[in-house]
This record gives sequence, C-alpha cells and structure tokens, in this order.
Amino acid sequence: MKAFQFNEYGGPEVLFEADIQEPQAGPGQIRIAVRAAGVNPSDWKRRAGQYRDFEALSFPSGVGVEASGLVDEVGLGVSNVSIGDAVFGFGTGTVAQFAVLTHWALKPDDLPFEAAAGLPVIVETALRSLDEIGVTRSETLLVSGAAGGIGSAVLQIARHRGISVIGTASPGKHGYLRDLGAVPVAYGPGLAERVRPLAPGGVDAALDLAGSGIIPELIGIVGSPSRVLSVADFTAPQFGARFSSGPPKHPERVLAEAAQLYSEGGFRLHLEQVFPFERTAEAHARSAAGHVTGKLVIAVA
Repeated sequence: MKAFQFNEYGGPEVLFEADIQEPQAGPGQIRIAVRAAGVNPSDWKRRAGQYRDFEALSFPSGVGVEASGLVDEVGLGVSNVSIGDAVFGFGTGTVAQFAVLTHWALKPDDLPFEAAAGLPVIVETALRSLDEIGVTRSETLLVSGAAGGIGSAVLQIARHRGISVIGTASPGKHGYLRDLGAVPVAYGPGLAERVRPLAPGGVDAALDLAGSGIIPELIGIVGSPSRVLSVADFTAPQFGARFSSGPPKHPERVLAEAAQLYSEGGFRLHLEQVFPFERTAEAHARSAAGHVTGKLVIAVA
C-alpha cells in the first residue's frame, strides 16, 4: 500500500510517499480502508522533532493519528463493528491507504468522511481541556486562538454546556467566531483592556490553544493561575498554570459524544482545505504556517 513516512526529523521536505506492507489489525483493533485523515499541529511538531525529549520514534515513521474509512479487517475480541461499516477514530500512520484504529465510533450517515476524519483530536482535546479547567454553566471562558480546529470544538461544546465564551482571533475571523456562539476579540497587546468591557463580571477561566506566549496575560485577566490551562505552551507550569496533553483518556466516550453532537446538530466542522493524498507535505506546511480556520484534512481515497 501507499503511505506517507519520514526517515529523519525536519521540515515538510522530509516526507515521502512509500510503498509498504499493509498493517494488520491486532486484538482489540480494526483496520480501515482510509477515506480521509485529519491534519493536526502535533503531526508536524512530531515530524520536526519537537517531541523527541519525551516521545521516542523509530524510523521510518508514519504520519497521522486520526482517520475515517470503511472497516476491512476486525481483530480478535472486537464485536461492535463489521466489515464494511463506516467509522472514524484514533490510530497510527493514518495518512495511508490502510490504517489500524485503536479506538473508533460508527460514523453517522450525515457526517461526511472528510469531516469525520477531522473530529477525534479536536473534540478529545476540547472535552479534556474544558473538564480539566473546571469551567461550568454560566461561567465565562476566554479562549486564546479560538478560530482553529480545537477552538472551533471548544466554542461549540462550551455553548452546548451553557458556558459564555470570549474568543481571540484576527478581525477577519470574528464573524466565524460569532457563528459558533462566541464573543470575538482581537488578539495582541492590550488584550486585557479589550476583554474587560466584554465581561463586566470578570473572566472565570482561560484556555490557551495557540501557544503564543500569552500565559502571564491570561493569568492577569483571570486573576488566578489555577484556572488557566494551555494545550500548546509547554512553559505554562512555570507560571503556575497548567499544561494538558494526550494520550486520550476516554477515547470511546469522546468519539461517541462527537458523533452524537453532530447528529443532533450541535456540532459542525469547518474544513478550510481538503488536500489530495500526494500533497500531504503541503498540508503539513499549511498547518505549521498557522492561522487555520477550522481544520485541514487529507483525502486518501
């Protein structure tokens, strides 16, 4: 089968299309014929070596941790899916013609394969972040970097939970944030002054999704580092704030909730661009350039 891999740390140029043996589903796993794979910042950060101090890779390494497709092999002990079922979920080396998934959910009929492939990581990160920061109904949450994939998920899930959200983004994306139920505000110097009139009762908690060095300012706005959390800035604990990372803690629940929210009309995913398989390196470069609205996806078949 064809798959994208890399043999060394580096930029998008180290990615190459390889002909490799098809993977096999082990116990408790399934294999899918991949229809689409999501692109996440963690994909290019891992490829660039930013995770090498705490995550060992063996080369050649595949890319991609989420995908959608049709089940074509079922491992021992798996009883909740059948050959031919449409599913989406978490796996390894998912930018390939076939991929093994470790956790999955049935894809709703009205959920396109491309959108389904982009859901697992952002919904898991959004749910985990909101739960860890402990923000509840009627509280006000400030989200830094709100227009990206994770931000799009945070805003919609927070709205579903009755949480008021103020989101930072460039002025051109403010309409997008309003459509997702957030009050938009421009990012950059002077954020605290711009947020103050938008939250007369104060901001109860803040999430940093962009990793732009804003942790001290978010602490100043919230008034306590204990209710500031980042998923993108490893230095957050140095200021007393929290840093949250995977692996997913409750993947089956996350995927089931994502499917349910979508089917009920409570969640939609904006796809900024769907790249063909052969342009995987370009998709990585676009993600690394930042300022993505919603999600990038690779169409495999």
